[in-house]
Amino acid sequence: MMIPRPQHLHELKGLLKNYPVVGIIGPRQIGKTTLAKQVAKQHNGSTTHFDLEDARDLARLSDAELTLEPLRGLVILDEIQRRPELFPFLRVLADRRPIRTRFLVLGSASPEMLRQSSESLAGRISYYELPGLSLPEVQTKNKTKLWLRGGFPSSYTARTNSASDLWRRDFITTFLERDLPQLGVRTPSAVLGRFWTMLAHYHGQIWNASEFARSFGVTNKTVNHYLDVLTSSFVIHSLQPWHENLKKRQVKAPKVYFSDTGLLHSLLRLTTLTDLESHPRVGASWEGFVIHQVIRHLGVNENERFFWATHAGAELDLLAVRGRRRWGFEVKRTSAPTITPSMRTAMSDLKLQRLFVIHAGNHSFDMTKKIRAIALPHLLDELKPW
Repeated sequence: MMIPRPQHLHELKGLLKNYPVVGIIGPRQIGKTTLAKQVAKQHNGSTTHFDLEDARDLARLSDAELTLEPLRGLVILDEIQRRPELFPFLRVLADRRPIRTRFLVLGSASPEMLRQSSESLAGRISYYELPGLSLPEVQTKNKTKLWLRGGFPSSYTARTNSASDLWRRDFITTFLERDLPQLGVRTPSAVLGRFWTMLAHYHGQIWNASEFARSFGVTNKTVNHYLDVLTSSFVIHSLQPWHENLKKRQVKAPKVYFSDTGLLHSLLRLTTLTDLESHPRVGASWEGFVIHQVIRHLGVNENERFFWATHAGAELDLLAVRGRRRWGFEVKRTSAPTITPSMRTAMSDLKLQRLFVIHAGNHSFDMTKKIRAIALPHLLDELKPW
């Protein structure tokens, strides 16, 4: 079953009008190829598709200049990380005037690939990170299924929870044993597997490199490298701390979240909703899921989202900042949230215009003039994209 993703389709079509090269990046199986085919279907003009995992297409590109130079319209290069040497030649084609060809390149980004493309295609390429499925795409009534299974299309649409979990376990194995080595990662898959599993128990917590380094018997630099590998591969993301010039000691380390709760649950060996709801990390899992949905729905960029915490105990799960606008978000897995001293401190110290408490109940209501409790089923109606 294919789930329509009209917002991503619209944004990609807009980027292709403004850039000669557009890159769709994200983990394997997130839907990049499917979305590219939808773009091609709506493109006015000819389209040519190269799959760089197909030996026949690789052979066609053995002489890239001879193959690509005469093409017109839209050219799709899938799994571009397998042929990073194409980037300098794409620059030559992108600089032709008038523009004769638009290139849509798909890949699971690695630091090396991003570096080469940035150097070769500076000012000519725009990257679009494709995330997993979100509430607007699956409808809010399916929020629990999305939370449990995660946003990979094949995982979400699996026939049963067990089939979904099996798909995710296979993905984890392939990711560690095949995908990362192909991206140039030299760390043994068994080591990264242990690190990733350990990280699952710290989902939603403040990153402590020293604690992980002691557990693995390595340096802080080494475990920070492990984290960078998983972050650059889009399976982990960090929420950076916000600093104000306050007379309070503030937390300066990032919080670490899994990008997909389905992968989190498989690494924690949680197959059913009953398994999840009885696990000690259920609150952290739900918090990460809701924060991700808020970020996606509002359209908050990476440099506009933070968390805030002081060593005295005050904290805010999510701070969204754009210009003079400051909105705070607290996530509570309860049906009857109340105002806490921490919320009042955040409102005062951060000078928030609004504070939203996203909760697990079914009713939304004002808690004060500036603090509103929003039931997750009402999230899409209550909050409008920025």
